Amino acid sequence: MSDQAFYSALQTKLDTLRTEGLFKPERVIASRQGAEVVAEDGRTLINMCANNYLGLSGDPETQKAAEAALQKYGYGLSSVRFICGTQTVHKELERKLSEFLGTEDTILYAAAFDANGGVFEPLFDENDAIISDALNHASIIDGIRLCKAARYRYANNDMADLEKQLIAATEAGKRHKIIVTDGAFSMDGTIAKLDEIVALAEKYGALTMIDESHATGFMGKRGRGTHEHFNVMGKIDIITGTLGKALGGAMGGFTSGRKEVIETLRQKSRPYLFSNSLAPMIAGASLAVLDRISKSTELRDRLHENTAYFRREIERIGFTIKPGTHPVVPVMLFDAPVAQKFAARMFELGVLLSGFFYPVVPMGQARVRVQLSAAHTREQLDTVLKAFEQAGRELGILNNN
Repeated sequence: MSDQAFYSALQTKLDTLRTEGLFKPERVIASRQGAEVVAEDGRTLINMCANNYLGLSGDPETQKAAEAALQKYGYGLSSVRFICGTQTVHKELERKLSEFLGTEDTILYAAAFDANGGVFEPLFDENDAIISDALNHASIIDGIRLCKAARYRYANNDMADLEKQLIAATEAGKRHKIIVTDGAFSMDGTIAKLDEIVALAEKYGALTMIDESHATGFMGKRGRGTHEHFNVMGKIDIITGTLGKALGGAMGGFTSGRKEVIETLRQKSRPYLFSNSLAPMIAGASLAVLDRISKSTELRDRLHENTAYFRREIERIGFTIKPGTHPVVPVMLFDAPVAQKFAARMFELGVLLSGFFYPVVPMGQARVRVQLSAAHTREQLDTVLKAFEQAGRELGILNNN
C-alpha cells in the first residue's frame, strides 16, 4: 500500500457520512424475500421496503419454475449471447415480453441498469438530442452520459418545461429527438404523464422512451405498464424495464421496441455484448411469472387494494405523504438524520424499511419509502400503521395530543 493518504481520505469521507446521518447501513436478512422476513438476529420483521410488488420473489411457484429451468438448462452459460450464450429459453422470454408489452422485439440484459446504460450510445450521436426528466433513474443519467447526443433536461413531469426543451432542441437543428422518462418514479411514486408526453412527441416529431421498472406487471388494466395505464400502447418507441421487481425479483433487465432498434442494440450495445447471458433459471422463472399474471388479475387487485388502504390510513394518522395511487408511498420526514432514526426505531418495532435522503432525493426531502406488496395481509398493514404512529409520537413527528 504505497499511498496511505488515499485510504485515509476515503475513511474521512465515510466518517463524515456517518456524522451527517447520511451513511446507508445494510439490513441483513436470513430468510427468503416476502411480506415477512427473518433478520440476521433471528427476529421476524414485516418487510415494507422491497420492490416485491406482486409478492412473487419468494413465491413457491416462482421457485418451482426456476428449479425446472435449472434442471433443463443448467446453472450458467459462461458466455455472452453472441458467442454461445443464447438458449431457447432466452429467445422464448424475449418473444413473451414483446407480446406482453405490445412491441416487435425485446433484448435481455443482466440488469435493468445495463439496459439503460446500453441503449443511448448505439442509437444517438452528436447530431441528436435527448430530452430527459430531471428525476429519471441514475441508470438513465449514466447511459446518457455515455452518449454524444446533446442533453436537455426538463423539470419533473412538467409538460410546459418539456415543450420548452423540445423547442430548444428543434431550433438547434437536432436530427433526432427522444423524450426519456421513468414510467413511475421510484422515490415519489409519481406516474409520468405519458398521454401528454406522447402528444408533445407527435407535435415536435420526437421519439419516446420509458423506463418501466416500477410499473411492469401491475400498472394498467392487464399489468402491461404505464403505457397501458394511459392507453398509449403502440405509441412508445423504446421501453426498458426489469425482471428484478414485480416480475419475480431476481435480476435481469430488458429493452423492447421496434425490431430495427433491438437488432441495432444486439450488434452494438456494449453491456449486452460484453456481459454474461442472463442465468437460464431466471429466464425460466420469468416466463412462468408472465404466464401467471396474464391469466389472472388477483395479485394486481390485491396490490392496489393494499395500496389504497395504506395511503388512506397513514394520512389519517397524521403523516405527510406524496399524493398518488402507486404502491411506492413516500412518508415525508424532510430531515436526513430524522429519517435514519425513524427507520432504526421502526426496525426495533419489527418493521423493515429504509430512510432516503440526499443525494438519492433532493436536499430537505428526506423520507422513509414504504412499498406495498400483494403479499401483505391487512393484519400486517395494521401492525405497521400502529408502529408508524408509535415511532412518530416518540420522535416528535406527530402531535402527541
